[in-house]
Amino acid sequence: MVILASLALLVALGAAVLAVVALRRLNASRRGSGADALPEDVFGLRQEVAALRAETRDALRHLAVVRYDAFGDMGGHLSWSLALLDDGGNGVVLTSIHGRSEARTYAKSISGWTCEQQLSPEEDEAIAGARR
Repeated sequence: MVILASLALLVALGAAVLAVVALRRLNASRRGSGADALPEDVFGLRQEVAALRAETRDALRHLAVVRYDAFGDMGGHLSWSLALLDDGGNGVVLTSIHGRSEARTYAKSISGWTCEQQLSPEEDEAIAGARR
């Protein structure tokens, strides 16, 4: 009986040693593929986000539309001014003035949130709305 108990104890110890060795190998393989790769992945993603931000600085992302009646005898807010600007306030303001028999459209270049040409109050309002 003592021999049988000793033999069972030796088999249990051998199984425990094999389990510890298997767990160490599993942890080593996980560390090599997952834990070490994560900082590299995060660094790569941060670089991609920074590159995308740099690309979108020049995109016309700030916009606002102001609709109004250019003439007192016209209704319906058919005239409008549209500001299309990038992060630096560079872009264009488009204005369309609608009258009874015609419509005229104007484009004014904007640089640094200002314009060299005189702006109408509606165009100023559109730029201010795009800046928010």
